[in-house]
Amino acid sequence: MTGGPDVTSEPTPSGRHAETSAGDDHDERAAATTAARAADIAGGIPDDVQVIVDALDDKRAADIAVLDLRSVSDTLDWFVVATGESSLQLKALEDSVRERMKAHGHLPRGVEGPSLRWVLLDYGVVVVHVMSPEARTFYDLEGLWADAERIDVTPTR
Repeated sequence: MTGGPDVTSEPTPSGRHAETSAGDDHDERAAATTAARAADIAGGIPDDVQVIVDALDDKRAADIAVLDLRSVSDTLDWFVVATGESSLQLKALEDSVRERMKAHGHLPRGVEGPSLRWVLLDYGVVVVHVMSPEARTFYDLEGLWADAERIDVTPTR
């Protein structure tokens, strides 16, 4: 066994696999976190949060909530939580976020689901939760993270 970094094969946008080391992912996350914190110091939110809110609003997501987790978590920075009223709307919301973020040069690092109740899109600094009304009530992420600051983000038109 060697002492070098772990190497994995990850899909690229073309569908081919490219080798990356575990350190590469950490470096990318650190750079994204630094950029997000710089945006906050400048008095704003990360651009990615606004892009996601706009994508969700374009597909009429209900009750979009933005939570700033930086003061209550060492590993999470931002949550965007939104409700879709049907499985078709959940899919449309997911697709809207994916398309808009891809247009801004970001692919999700991970996706949980999709299911008929909840999909999670992990963009590193920002984690998006698109949920059915029943799932949102049951899991109560805003209650779980009640100590986090809820940020008012107005969709741009």
